[in-house]
Amino acid sequence: MENKHYHLIGICGTAMASLAGMLIKQGHKVTGSDENVYPPMSLELERLGIPVCEGYRPENLSEQPDVIVVGNAITRGNPELELVLNSKMYYTSMAAVVEENFIRGRHSIVVAGTHGKTTTTSLMAWALECAGASPSFLIGGVAENFNSSFRLNDDSRHFVIEGDEYDTAYFDKGPKFMHYLPDTVILNNVEFDHADIYRDIEAVKFAFSRLINLIPGRGQLIAGWDSELVRELAPRAFCQVDSFGIEQDARWRAEDVMFSADATTFSVRVEGREFGSYRTQLAGLFNVRNCLGVIAACELLGFDRRAVADSLAEFKSVKRRLEVRGEVRGVTVIDDFAHHPTAVRETLLAARARYPGRRLVAIFEPRSYTAQIKLFQHQFEDALAVADEIIIARLFHPERYTAQTAISPAQMLERLHAQGREAQFIPTPDDIVASLAPRLGSSDVVVIMSNGSFGGIHDKMLDALRKTELSARTDS
Repeated sequence: MENKHYHLIGICGTAMASLAGMLIKQGHKVTGSDENVYPPMSLELERLGIPVCEGYRPENLSEQPDVIVVGNAITRGNPELELVLNSKMYYTSMAAVVEENFIRGRHSIVVAGTHGKTTTTSLMAWALECAGASPSFLIGGVAENFNSSFRLNDDSRHFVIEGDEYDTAYFDKGPKFMHYLPDTVILNNVEFDHADIYRDIEAVKFAFSRLINLIPGRGQLIAGWDSELVRELAPRAFCQVDSFGIEQDARWRAEDVMFSADATTFSVRVEGREFGSYRTQLAGLFNVRNCLGVIAACELLGFDRRAVADSLAEFKSVKRRLEVRGEVRGVTVIDDFAHHPTAVRETLLAARARYPGRRLVAIFEPRSYTAQIKLFQHQFEDALAVADEIIIARLFHPERYTAQTAISPAQMLERLHAQGREAQFIPTPDDIVASLAPRLGSSDVVVIMSNGSFGGIHDKMLDALRKTELSARTDS
């Protein structure tokens, strides 16, 4: 393949940064630009030696790159995009580059669904690694076992990829996963999300039905049977369908689930017959489902059962998925990417399971479109009520909404108080830290949920706790 110069507009998005790394490994020159440069992807790009221009400017394209990759967050009016269009430069999308440069000709394992994609993709890649397949992969986060969000192995026939249902680019409004040539699909669940691009649940169902329709007859659909909409869509497949779940009549079932402070154990039965016992460091029922989908997929693909079981026990996690950022003064500070009410609820339930008997404090930044619109307000209230204390920050872009379209923190507090929960609206990260850090008690667990950097609140909270710890020692 001829080496080219790729320039990625919006390079710090999780998928775009991973693509940048894969293009470097393929021998290409890569540059990029973004206006939101923050970890973990900024650190990954720095490690790879990829220059990133902070801010979008026409001069970032002065070297006349061969290919412009336009991120899906980039819209008309972006200075670099306008130059590309005016100059008739060649441009394409991240998903299209992945399809043609990396997936075509390989067995594509696509992990899709509203929740759990990143963790399940990481689990699947690690399972194949432990089973000797050494797969290529592309993940929307940094998998801790690999310490990377991607890998390119030209000698492997397997490519594991996170199948995002979000749109591909401003010029391609279809889901990214439509480009991924799926042979095996793990479909965890389907819910209404991304109301900025899907008008209603029927539109979401249509998108996932299109993915199912892409699977060839020799392929497999591994279907999360605990999701009502997955059960509805699965019969549309023209391939083998294997169901997995906990609560429903699934072919692959997880039973005898037990949580402890450092592990989750469960047994698996297939059509009522004993299959095996498993252990994972991950917490929460949703992660049992994630593991179960991987177990089923690996068995159907013919990988060694013992190696798969060992891989689940050895799997660490993904950065920003119930990631413990530190423990100071007995207070555990956790970072999580949750921004949909189901994800918020499952994250907090998992924290309850992992830290039984400890006071749980939830800090939530309404940052994504889903998190900021009134449509999901009551669901967020119920999800956040799992915690003992709740702090809601200000909306990330309040100017984009009206009183009729935006969630109302005041109304949320009123309903949470009615449920007996201690809840506050504290607008900024600095104010949250100033209010909360001095009154946190030993053994408290603080779960911070946002799909962005949230103003560096995690490090600020830990620094504040260290200062109060030092102050207490000095006073004594």
